[in-house]
Amino acid sequence: MRTPVLDVARPVIRLTARLYWGVRFEGIEHIPPSGRLLILPNHVTYADPVLVTIPVRRPVYYMAWNALFRIYGLSWLIRRLRAFPVDIDTADAGATRAAVRLLQAEEAVMMFPEAGRSDDGRLQRFRLGAFRLACSLASPIMPVTIIGGHEVWPPHRRLPRPGRVTIVYHPVIVPPAGGDLKGSARDLARRAHAVVASALPAAQRPDSETVQPA
Repeated sequence: MRTPVLDVARPVIRLTARLYWGVRFEGIEHIPPSGRLLILPNHVTYADPVLVTIPVRRPVYYMAWNALFRIYGLSWLIRRLRAFPVDIDTADAGATRAAVRLLQAEEAVMMFPEAGRSDDGRLQRFRLGAFRLACSLASPIMPVTIIGGHEVWPPHRRLPRPGRVTIVYHPVIVPPAGGDLKGSARDLARRAHAVVASALPAAQRPDSETVQPA
């Protein structure tokens, strides 16, 4: 079982991304071929989920903004890309339960710990939800850095422009066993934030608190 629709289109998507954006993938040897996994990229373009998944040769499920599921046609497509909705403005218990079921089934789930896209390309503070999941389920996380995405497709543009995009897959981080869940999740979030930021240009790294308050 693999990711439907994307598997069929994968060669075309990869070729288009390479020709239009010169997309490069670094650290793909760090992608686990099996087992529960939270994939946690920074979020800069609408294309992030598809681009990050190109070299991942296993099923990936996506926690996606619920507003996208109200767009006719797009809802049909993203559901077939294994997306499920989340209300990013609330503590969405339904989305959390869906993620728990998938991780308990040893699947890979992609979440964006910033929640929304960055307006200016700078890495935003991480929310704790994904890291609470990781700590409570002993789920490894894989931080991912998307470099150049904001330059090719900033929020004010309807369509992307040519440019250069690099996606870095960092080594998996295993959550600490035991201890205080809230404290462990916060520590894990800070570690992941530092790893993602480490591959970004200095101008896009944050200069303040890296994790949102609980």
